[in-house]
Amino acid sequence: MSAAIETLVGTIAARGDLGHIALFAWASVASLFAAAQHREAAAASRRFDEFVRELALFNRNHSGDCE
Repeated sequence: MSAAIETLVGTIAARGDLGHIALFAWASVASLFAAAQHREAAAASRRFDEFVRELALFNRNHSGDCE
C-alpha cells in the first residue's frame, strides 16, 4: 500500500501538483477536525439535556418540602 502511495505522490510531485496535495491534506485534516468537534458538541448537548432532566425531576420531587 505504501509503495502505491509513494508512486502516486511521486507522480503528482513530478507534474508540479504539490500544491494540490497540500490543499487536499489541509482539507482532509480540517474536515476530520470539524467532524470530531461536531461529535463532541453533540455529546455535550446530550449531557446537558440529561442534567436538565435530572434537575427537573429533583425540583418535582422536592417542591413541597418547604411548606
